[in-house]
Amino acid sequence: MSRSVHTNDRSPAPGEFALPVTVTPALPAAATFGELDMPAEVLKMLTGRGLHEPFPIQAATLPNSLAGRDVLGRGRTGSGKTLAFGLALLVRTAGRRAESRKPLALVLVPTRELAQQITDALTPYAELLRLRLATVVGGMSIGRQAGALRAGAEVVVATPGRLADLVERKDCRLDRVSITVLDEADQMADMGFMPQVTELLDLVRTDGQRMLFSATLDSNIDLLVRRYLHDPVVHSVDPSVGAVTTMEHHVLEVHGPDKYATATEIAARDGRVLMFLDTKHAVDRFTRHLLSSGVRAAALHGGKSQPQRTRTLDQFKDGHITVLVATNVAARGIHVDALDLVVNVDPPGDHKDYLHRGGRTARAGETGSVVTLVLPEQRRDMARLLSDAGIRPQITRVRSGEAELSRITGAQAPSGVPVDGSGPVAERPKRGGAPFRGLGTRPGQAGRGGGESRRSAETRQMAEARKAARVRRGA
Repeated sequence: MSRSVHTNDRSPAPGEFALPVTVTPALPAAATFGELDMPAEVLKMLTGRGLHEPFPIQAATLPNSLAGRDVLGRGRTGSGKTLAFGLALLVRTAGRRAESRKPLALVLVPTRELAQQITDALTPYAELLRLRLATVVGGMSIGRQAGALRAGAEVVVATPGRLADLVERKDCRLDRVSITVLDEADQMADMGFMPQVTELLDLVRTDGQRMLFSATLDSNIDLLVRRYLHDPVVHSVDPSVGAVTTMEHHVLEVHGPDKYATATEIAARDGRVLMFLDTKHAVDRFTRHLLSSGVRAAALHGGKSQPQRTRTLDQFKDGHITVLVATNVAARGIHVDALDLVVNVDPPGDHKDYLHRGGRTARAGETGSVVTLVLPEQRRDMARLLSDAGIRPQITRVRSGEAELSRITGAQAPSGVPVDGSGPVAERPKRGGAPFRGLGTRPGQAGRGGGESRRSAETRQMAEARKAARVRRGA
């Protein structure tokens, strides 16, 4: 099928492809939810939840998706994409009943956390419309998930790998799926899921509705758009506009010996904070340090079982944990109300990771800040990354204990009274593994200081961070 393409009214971001032109004019955007063709009980539930006016991506796409059009939606995380596709999927599926193992609607996502977030967001509306919803992800009992599909589920929210397993086991058939959603398709491509995604899409009804939503659109998913979307309604929100309206971006220039103390003081602030590091070993190591410094922290990464990850997120959301230390596994699919600070202890690898990490704060119109700690040798790469993301940050040189650090982040000296991570507050990470990265050394390099090993250098720096905290407390 041939498609004409055009250049948007803005220049494409680096690596971005020209979006397809729609042949059929789009329906006008909706100013209120009440204007949309949805059941009265759904509108009443939206109103009861304080939702009267749709967010831009919802206003633009819902009139068309409710009418059965294919949709290509681009908007940053936290912009309201879940309800943008979820309401249309549920309303258009309502009144139908799935047979055993044969769902009617499918949402594909890259991570377990995002699958759970979507399930949580859509369940009240699904129950209202008497639709059964099944979540299919790795790390959980495949037998229990197969049982839910055998019992009959109209809507399945799934990660590609686990769904492919269930299809192969003949516990799920997709030939009745008439509405398919791909959320965060670029992340699925980046994680290597593209072969599985295309195999699954080839199994759903060819005459069905397809919706693709993502915070970024680049050439990685060009194949998906051109192969599976027909005459789509295109709505694109530039992240360089959407990502900064309610969000502050700070780059804090630090020196290696002081980086650990700086990060510790930020973690000790009042209020919750999400901190990103490169590896699960670095996450575990920093979490242990925070617990020993008196900060209620917990680790989240791919080495944790799904029940552990779910429990940790619940504790973070209800305030039992104030600091969540994570790898990129938390960069998508986590929604926490009133999370106003995200800290990149280790800078992200590319501009897409930066946008998704930052998207954990300033969600749905709230305000928030993203802070990135940068060593001298990282400044040039970070400047290029932020330019690609369309962001102009405030750049400040800081040291631990300074008023400027506290002004920007709310940093303060930790209590120094160790927190028992074995109780309900937090799960203490297992000891061992690679040392903490981000202290001025790179993997495979010796630590600074006359051939001192990285591990001994980091141990010394941790001790110095704790000693400096005690001095500032007057201990």
